Amino acid sequence: MLKRGERLDDLHRDGLKIIQNPAQFCFGMDAALLSSFARVHHGQRHLDLCTGNGVIPLLLSAKTAGESFIGIEIQEDVADMARRSIKLNNLEDRIKIIHGDIREIKLKERFDVVTANPPYMQVGHGEESPNEALRIARHEVMCTLDDVILAASQLLVSKGKFYMVHRPARMVEMFASMQTRGLAPKILRLVQPKAGEPPNMLLIMAAKGGNAGLDVLAPLIVYGEDGKYTEEVRKIYYE
Repeated sequence: MLKRGERLDDLHRDGLKIIQNPAQFCFGMDAALLSSFARVHHGQRHLDLCTGNGVIPLLLSAKTAGESFIGIEIQEDVADMARRSIKLNNLEDRIKIIHGDIREIKLKERFDVVTANPPYMQVGHGEESPNEALRIARHEVMCTLDDVILAASQLLVSKGKFYMVHRPARMVEMFASMQTRGLAPKILRLVQPKAGEPPNMLLIMAAKGGNAGLDVLAPLIVYGEDGKYTEEVRKIYYE
C-alpha cells in the first residue's frame, strides 16, 4: 500500500488513516480548519477542488452526513496517493478521486457543496518547506485563484455553498472574482496565530446566486499564551 517515502498518519477521526509523502504533499492546519468550517448536510453531494491527498473528503465523510464526496487533483501521483487512502479506509462507496484539471473538468452532475484549499504561501507564521514552496509555485502557474472560483461557480447547484481557505492578502481579489462569477460572500472568519497578531488565514463561505450581506465571525485564535492550541483548535483536531 505504501510507496517509497510515504507514511501512514492518523486523522484522529473515526479511526481514519491517510497516506502522506513529505516530499510531495502533506496537509496542514488550513485543511483541518476548512473541514471544520464547511457544512455538508444529510444527502448532499460534495466536491473538493485541488484535493491533494484527499484529506478534505476523508474528514468531511466522517464529520458529516453527506451522501457522496469527490476530490479533483491535477497531479497524477498525488491523486493516486489519495485513491489509496480511500481504499485503505474502505470508503470507495462514498468517496471518489478524479485526476484532472479543474479548468477543463467536465462533470454531468452539480454539487450542493464545493470546497477548496488551493495552494498558497503562508505569510509570517509557519513558512512552507522548500518542497511545499515548489508545489505551490507549480500550482500557481497551473491554476489561479479565479480559476478555482470559476470552477466552483460552474459546478455548484443554485444556492449551493462554496467554502474556501486562503490568505487575507488575497481578499480583495477573492471578493471581486466571486462577484464576477455569481458567488455572494456570506460568512467570513479570520484566523490569527495568537491573540493580537495579524491574521494569516481566512475562511470564507459564498452562496451561488445569494443575496448581499456578509457575516464576519469572531477571529479564530490558534495558539494561547502558553504556546499550545486553544480549546477550539484542539477540538477541531482531536474531537
